[in-house]
Amino acid sequence: MPTSASVQSTVITPLTTPFTATGAVDMAAARELFRFTAATTGRLMIAGTTGEFPALDRVERRRLLELALETAGSQGVMAHTGAADTYTAVALTRDAVAAGATRIAALTPYYFTADEGELQDHFRRVREAAGDTDLYAYLFPERSGITVGPELFGRLAADCGFAGVKLSGSPSTQVAAYRAALPAGSTVYSGNDALLTTVLDEGGAGVISGCSGALPEPFLELAAAHRAGAGAGELARLQGRVDRVVALLGPSVGRIKRALVARGLPAGTARMTVGHPDERTAVEIEKLVADLAC
Repeated sequence: MPTSASVQSTVITPLTTPFTATGAVDMAAARELFRFTAATTGRLMIAGTTGEFPALDRVERRRLLELALETAGSQGVMAHTGAADTYTAVALTRDAVAAGATRIAALTPYYFTADEGELQDHFRRVREAAGDTDLYAYLFPERSGITVGPELFGRLAADCGFAGVKLSGSPSTQVAAYRAALPAGSTVYSGNDALLTTVLDEGGAGVISGCSGALPEPFLELAAAHRAGAGAGELARLQGRVDRVVALLGPSVGRIKRALVARGLPAGTARMTVGHPDERTAVEIEKLVADLAC
């Protein structure tokens, strides 16, 4: 399985959070998952959407981040510090900096609407809390309720000093448009697992792939082949493997957790409603893991 630094940086894994039967964060299981991802994609995103961040409190997010940094180092970790309100997002960002994070992502505020001035104030305050760390915005209008188009985000990025952006939901297919609106040198990631080569062809840095938490191999193989200039036939074959994973696992945290179990990794329970697979789908997931896991 390809594990060169350049290929690894093309795929970032937003990890699931394992919980015990009583609902507590299972730190021993988290350590095992973090070690697996550190050895595969080599890039961990902590407390993102796939990690059920709305169900985690501030102390739990800090503990998970510290464990990830201990496991993968500061260059291998992106800390998500987004929250519904600015006060909490700032506090989480300060916690991340204090823990040693050097790459931070922050979702827009969510639940209530926000105009441009409110978004500007929110991200300015997060930027101040982030200090000199690399700060990435996280746009996910279908979950946050706030749409930030390319032109608006370009203005926010210039004002707030973003290093880049993660695009999820509908913006995930607009990598070229966001890149065109951003300052030179900005980094764009897509949350659309299936579009890895399209993202790279449009100048994006890669994908932040929840599915790669359980089955990183197809994504790393496709990234390596694309970087090596493989022919259309080989890329199509590898894309087919990625498509199988995304079609069955994404974007369901419950299905990703079931795939982790199928390959002998601890998934734990969930705190949120995450779409656990029925028995027939669980069997399909087991077959997928048997076919594609190294």
